[in-house]
Amino acid sequence: MRTTYRRPGRLVAFAAVTALATSLLAGCSSDDEGDSASSDGKVTLNVGTFGVLGLKQAGLYDEYEKSHPNIKIKENVIERNDAYYPKLLTQLQSGAGVNDVAAIEVSNITEVVQTQGAKFEDLSKAEGVNKSTYLDWKWDQGTTDDGKTIGLGVDIGPTALCYRKDLFKKAGLPTDREELAKAWSGDWDKYVELGEKYMKKAPDGTKFVDSASSVYNAVFAGATERYYDKSGKEIYEKSQGRKDAWDAAMKVAKGDMSAKLKQFDPTWDQGFANAKFATVACPAWMAGYIQEKTGASGKGQWDMAKAPKEGNWGGTFLGVPSAGKHKKEATELAVWLTQPEQLSKVFAKQASFPSTPSAYDSLKPSPATKAYFNNAPITKIYGDIAKNIPSVIYGLKDAQIGQSITDIGVLQVEQQGKSPAEGWEAAQKEIKDVLGQ
Repeated sequence: MRTTYRRPGRLVAFAAVTALATSLLAGCSSDDEGDSASSDGKVTLNVGTFGVLGLKQAGLYDEYEKSHPNIKIKENVIERNDAYYPKLLTQLQSGAGVNDVAAIEVSNITEVVQTQGAKFEDLSKAEGVNKSTYLDWKWDQGTTDDGKTIGLGVDIGPTALCYRKDLFKKAGLPTDREELAKAWSGDWDKYVELGEKYMKKAPDGTKFVDSASSVYNAVFAGATERYYDKSGKEIYEKSQGRKDAWDAAMKVAKGDMSAKLKQFDPTWDQGFANAKFATVACPAWMAGYIQEKTGASGKGQWDMAKAPKEGNWGGTFLGVPSAGKHKKEATELAVWLTQPEQLSKVFAKQASFPSTPSAYDSLKPSPATKAYFNNAPITKIYGDIAKNIPSVIYGLKDAQIGQSITDIGVLQVEQQGKSPAEGWEAAQKEIKDVLGQ
């Protein structure tokens, strides 16, 4: 999923290439699935997503096609949002190559609402949509100041910690989820201290955590003061939430407990598959990612515990671009996909937590998912966190600022041996570049 970007200079070049490519494809293809009905008379709806959203994995597309024999659904997935989002912006600007339904990550939603709202259908007026179905704050995030709702909530990201109990056991650490949650409750420093203990007897070739950026994002997930204030002014330099997350990440980056992997890169996926790290920050959507990337070898080895503090990392919306060729059918699909009944099925498959509170009392993970995480009480863990997620403010360039910090600042310290001061200076330079300052 989830919080990624490109610098303006690179974005312009990327956008130009993408626009040219989509224009050429649109002009050359005689059976463009996004633009016309297929030869069998079915309408193909293209759904643009990033990462593992879970709609396909939960069988929702197949279910919808069976009840709508005139519809064929094609999911177009880009692994990282930093590649997906610039492409989405390019498509919206050019009007070419747009997906009929487009996923939008929460850290981008403010920018999309404020700068691209006119390029989306108003889903608040769609048949079957009821504002009360969704979390109030989630609905508000996808709605413009004049009341146009351009995105319906799919999931939110209540954040736990996932850990490999087999590696914990080999390192001589407790493996009981309740004992671990109690040990680090209320203080991320206690989690870091446990990492230091792990490294004293770490199984060969393993580290305590996947990356310092993972720790940054997990700590920041619980911050009430983030990158912007209520007026829309950037406050990332003085933000206490940012400072706390940075300090925790630096303790990990300067220590020996990180596998030093860049999240959502192929090497990170390989780290899951090869059991190279013992813990990872685990927002609800990450549970499905872990299952997919670790595979059968991780079944029963992964477990889940409450994080030191409650927080929300990530979440997604579905919107319908107005440049799409099948807006009516796309709107019907987007509405159906984001109803409680459907989102409950996504949770059952891979624990992605719904944006629809009416589903919470009946949520049940699938036996396969529960077994994968050592029969952890997944619903209770995420449900308890979701009830206490702090209210936060997202700004226009929230994703870009965050990614400047993690993929520039933190990585320079972690992978290149720079000092924390040098890493923060590099992050600030990148942020100012992003903001055009």
